[in-house]
Amino acid sequence: MAKWTAFPYDSAPYTLDTATLKKRWARLHRGDAEPLPKDEAVLAAWALFHAGQFQKAFDAGLKAGGAGLTVANKAQAIYANYLEKSEKTKLAMFLEVAERGRARSAENPKDANAHYWTAYALGRYSQGISVAKALTQGLGGQVKGALETTIGLAPAHADAHIALGAFHAEVIDKVGKLLGKTQGADTATGLRMFKQALALNPDSAIARVEYANGLVMLEGERRMKEAEALYAEAAAVEPADAMERLDVEMARAELEE
Repeated sequence: MAKWTAFPYDSAPYTLDTATLKKRWARLHRGDAEPLPKDEAVLAAWALFHAGQFQKAFDAGLKAGGAGLTVANKAQAIYANYLEKSEKTKLAMFLEVAERGRARSAENPKDANAHYWTAYALGRYSQGISVAKALTQGLGGQVKGALETTIGLAPAHADAHIALGAFHAEVIDKVGKLLGKTQGADTATGLRMFKQALALNPDSAIARVEYANGLVMLEGERRMKEAEALYAEAAAVEPADAMERLDVEMARAELEE
């Protein structure tokens, strides 16, 4: 496997031993509602992930298997989304995550994050090939279904609420409200999902970024001031790990444009 691009910021603040990780678990996993693993090898893989050692976390998660596949999927998906420079490689990585997610959910249908990472990866892949094209391939229904399953299994899964809000916003933005209805997308549900995500995870920078994007996609320029305020809030969040640092830096870059 080719060497992945390194996390571009200082990882020292996010480097935790497993004992400290256990103490901070609730805060670090408020977004994905992942339960604290019993397997020390899986816990060690998570420590690598939070420190921004995404390739090592991916390898360790795959090696651990079982619940470790969630670490592997998250590491690869987050890396592909933020750090992979090749569009072709990025799309291939998203498809790999989706394939592993589907396999994991088939083996363990009650694993909420198996469904979530399938949806996340297919959603990002859809954005990469164009949402309209993805809808013609039936990917929209797969994303929506997997996210609704995730929330059914883990009602406090803030990230699934974000992603489902983004689904409604992206579909309506790309094909309009009328055609959006045929895909099960509507404005009120999208906005409600974003609000619920922030209620579930009030420290989340990415919830604010996606809510801001969703406001403009769903309701246009009249919501631009609110969107800009959400971006400013996201940029001011104190990140708890490497992934959150990438979210915050993205918000800061957006504000500077």
